[in-house]
Amino acid sequence: MLCAGCKPVRDPPPAMFFGGLPVSGKLSDAQRAGFNSCVNTDAIRMRCRRHAVMLAKSGPYEAAVDLVGSDGRGGFDQVTLWHDRDNYAVYQITDALEQAGWVYCQTGEGRRGDQIIYTRKGSPVRISMDLSYWGKRRLRIIPEWNQQEPRCTPTEGPAVPIDRQRPPG
Repeated sequence: MLCAGCKPVRDPPPAMFFGGLPVSGKLSDAQRAGFNSCVNTDAIRMRCRRHAVMLAKSGPYEAAVDLVGSDGRGGFDQVTLWHDRDNYAVYQITDALEQAGWVYCQTGEGRRGDQIIYTRKGSPVRISMDLSYWGKRRLRIIPEWNQQEPRCTPTEGPAVPIDRQRPPG
């Protein structure tokens, strides 16, 4: 029987960790790191979550890896963090990155960026945070080899300021 829209499951990427979190790998890598609450999001993907995640001495956050294949055998290629009640909580992580010498740039147009992307020379990962969002503000840790996600290049000179003010009300 043929499955319309189905494609072969990929081989899982190599295991990679950052700040104690799995950034890529197999289902077993995610489960060893405590991502044990797994559900099928649809017929071809699985999401595994972990609660009370700490990163850069801040948190706790919610975290998830999205695996390819209904049984997760295609592995995952990024980890996502968010805070359930405070969309500004992930700024604690980006503040720590800036203090540690990470630089950033924005995708999108000027102050209407879609993502702010943090990089550091020699780091095997980049960190992308939503600037425009509809639900929870997420922060994703992405391996540098993952070319499917948006990229930008930090420029010399002063960075475009990030509006960190909470909306009124």
